[in-house]
Amino acid sequence: MTAAPARVRARVWHRRTSPFTYTFEHGTTMWLVDAADPDAAFPRWLRPLASIRPVDHFAGDDDRPLLEKVHAFLRAQDLGWSAARVLVLANARSLGYVFDPLTTYFCLDADGRLEGVLAEVHNTYGERHCYPLAVAGGATAAVDKEFYVSPFFAVEGRYDIRTRLSESKVSVAISLTQRDRTVFTATIKGDLVPATSARTLGAVLRNPLPSHRVSALIRWHGIRLWLRRLPVVKRRPHQAPEGMASAR
Repeated sequence: MTAAPARVRARVWHRRTSPFTYTFEHGTTMWLVDAADPDAAFPRWLRPLASIRPVDHFAGDDDRPLLEKVHAFLRAQDLGWSAARVLVLANARSLGYVFDPLTTYFCLDADGRLEGVLAEVHNTYGERHCYPLAVAGGATAAVDKEFYVSPFFAVEGRYDIRTRLSESKVSVAISLTQRDRTVFTATIKGDLVPATSARTLGAVLRNPLPSHRVSALIRWHGIRLWLRRLPVVKRRPHQAPEGMASAR
């Protein structure tokens, strides 16, 4: 059984292939936590620098426990998963700020078997969307793109998403296909290290502002793409799925 909480020294890799090739890779600190106790990784005195708060996920207008929010979303979407245990791969809030482009929820039954995965996507406009993925048994799930993320991709096409979680590793691989062509791929992967107090403190000292850094990198790469005259796609209003709400 996968232990949580765990620190993840993750590698993030992106590659776009249209209309030109653009690739980047960077490291970041993420956490695998149990939705029933998401702050178990973080000593109370350290939580101003690292915490995972329910208000930052799903419906942003309440502070219900995170596991309760997951179950409410599953009911709203008529998903029959029991989600007896939910493991969450997420970025931590630091100094009052969090930006987590992708939060991944591994929903397990009472015997520890994977029932499905929720992929909660946040964009830089304060909007949220969640894709339910039927990936029991490790299969790749295909879902229609329904949410505006990059200003350089239209809300069209298909995501193929593969997730893997073991006792020692976690990964999420995504590809976007538009008009029968794979135009974007991304991977997050890393080793799971038990989040003892000493390791958590060490991770925070090495990377004290991970969300700030991720947000800055997204904007930096966006500027570089814009300078290469990549057309900007107009953002259309987003209707969050039942069981979610915008952060604003």
